[in-house]
Amino acid sequence: MSISTPDSERQARLNLPNMLTWLRILMIPAIVVLFYLPYGWSGPAACAAFALAGITDSLDGYYARKWGQTSRLGAFLDPVADKLIVAAALVLIVSRDPRWFVVIVAIVIIGREIAVSALREWMAEIGARARIKVSVWGKSKTIMQIVGLSCLLFRYDLFHIPIYKLGLVLTGIAAILTLWSMFLYLKVAWPELRGSAQL
Repeated sequence: MSISTPDSERQARLNLPNMLTWLRILMIPAIVVLFYLPYGWSGPAACAAFALAGITDSLDGYYARKWGQTSRLGAFLDPVADKLIVAAALVLIVSRDPRWFVVIVAIVIIGREIAVSALREWMAEIGARARIKVSVWGKSKTIMQIVGLSCLLFRYDLFHIPIYKLGLVLTGIAAILTLWSMFLYLKVAWPELRGSAQL
């Protein structure tokens, strides 16, 4: 059994995967500032920052597994960073485009993240967290979400391609995948949920 020391804990906090996760969190205020700058390039700049944050999401997990640098701090921070940056992007987009379907998509995505986080925490408390694993649908949702929200933050047409409309479609698909992946998580957890209701 390994004994945790202050040095090992410090190294866990400062390893590359955790630093990438911290970078993703620190980029949130940068994205907000870029989004509201009164310049024509503010949208593309906010899009680039958000896309870069999405790339770090893939890299931190990759390096954590490759170099064996997984840690409890990283396991906690990574999903928190993901949810914070997605929620921030959705709030920014709704602030500029408060149409009903945009608001509903934002509510669905943010609401699902809260619900699944609560489900995972409850499953962890009863020792069944391993049963709620990230599915291929969850990964597909994440990719669609990052690309769709990046397009919405960009805002302008590019080479006659309606980037904003494309972003609306992709983010709508992400919302559908979000609900489907939540349904699958609930299906896996249902025996535990039903058992607890009978206590």
